[in-house]
Amino acid sequence: MTKYANNANNLTCAEFQAQLPELIGSGEEITEHPHLQDCELCRALLADLETIAEAARQLFPTVEPPDKLWEQIESAIKQEEGATDQG
Repeated sequence: MTKYANNANNLTCAEFQAQLPELIGSGEEITEHPHLQDCELCRALLADLETIAEAARQLFPTVEPPDKLWEQIESAIKQEEGATDQG
């Protein structure tokens, strides 16, 4: 059984593209969407969006903060909790 509505393959490009942000945000594999199976224009749009998103990820790589920072945050929270318990 498909996870998309029965009318998903009857969408116009405008209707599909209006739903695209929600579909992308859902985390589902949207390449299986019925509209994309039949629409080269929307497949190309999705490919372009994926290329742009990948380029953006490379511009702003995820940097994990050092463990010492987490220790400092935890210590500050404990100090703050101790100050409010006494005050």
